[in-house]
Amino acid sequence: MKRSFSLVVAVVVAIAALLALASPAGAVERNFAGSAQIDYHFVPTASKAKTFPQAFDGFTMEFAGKLAVDFSEKVSANMKVCYGCHGFEADMMYFDFRIGDGLNFRAGRFSPSFGAFNLRHDPANHRLSDKPLPYDMGRMLRMRQWGMSVLPSPFPDNGLEVNGTQWFGSSFQLDYAAYVVTGFKADSKPLDVDFKLSRSPQAYYNDTNGRPTFGGRVALTLKLGEASDATLGASAMHGTYDPDNDQTYTILGTDLTLRLDKTSIRMEYLGRRTTFSTSDRTVFKYVVADKQGDFFMKHGAYAEIEQALTPELDLIGRIDGMFRVGNVEAASELSRRSSVFRYTVGTAYAIERGLRLKFSTELWEFSDRDGASGRKLDLGMHLALAGSF
Repeated sequence: MKRSFSLVVAVVVAIAALLALASPAGAVERNFAGSAQIDYHFVPTASKAKTFPQAFDGFTMEFAGKLAVDFSEKVSANMKVCYGCHGFEADMMYFDFRIGDGLNFRAGRFSPSFGAFNLRHDPANHRLSDKPLPYDMGRMLRMRQWGMSVLPSPFPDNGLEVNGTQWFGSSFQLDYAAYVVTGFKADSKPLDVDFKLSRSPQAYYNDTNGRPTFGGRVALTLKLGEASDATLGASAMHGTYDPDNDQTYTILGTDLTLRLDKTSIRMEYLGRRTTFSTSDRTVFKYVVADKQGDFFMKHGAYAEIEQALTPELDLIGRIDGMFRVGNVEAASELSRRSSVFRYTVGTAYAIERGLRLKFSTELWEFSDRDGASGRKLDLGMHLALAGSF
């Protein structure tokens, strides 16, 4: 990991130096920004208060640093490195060629436009310590049994995207994006997407099957007042994920965001249909049906309300969950139909500008009993310090 981090830092410094030397003073605008969060996750109901490897507990750290360079009114570049439960990651390295507000071309490594939460996935951009369950990347309890979430965020990928914004009068705004990217990955004859392999730099972020994933997003925003608006969005993504291009995944999502002065209400749904290999039927817990027996559905949704009580203090409430339907491996603790719900109450206090203290309590409710303890209920607590610069 030290070698990977040193390599990333060296690349960032080298590119930044080249940009500085290659451009005359004042001809290029540069901006560096970042965010960081250290979080302590405590699960008192876990055996010996320890949840790893089923989830990340204790102290965890997230960091993101971004360099943006505007070469002209039409051409810009962005570079971002992040650190989290996935280790060090090249989260973005892309160029934008902007024709106008309604047409922009993006090429390189970036997170494709999908859903509403991905726009604020950095820890300094959301008030709770962890992400909604459909986008969770490591703090979910029983993470291994569930095979991660619907779409762990962020999900950087290599490819091309066309996006833009179009205004209709002074009240309606249309945002759109269409992209073609490498897509998620897995080994041959897989049972699910391997998200760890999909973001592994050891394979040079290279595609394993040569066929791209297609997707897009469209969102309509209605301005309700000077400090109020409503946004309705829809997203889709489809591709193959195994080396033989036999197995497919399709992800659909819809989202609604209401900003009413000091109150923000957000709701989002994601669903992923994933086919899997049935070449060895002995590995499954249930009999594989001859028809429609080669896929599972994983649904995820959340609803949260964020209320500013004072200029420094925010109160947050969230309900989120996932529902999985389909066959599972023989050793899995899940059943053909499994669900998990989480109920969260939290606060975020601004100590100083750019520095925020977060605290939250979570009640987890599982449909299946834990193999070690036999419980269906768990309790989790978070205490975090998040900053931005």
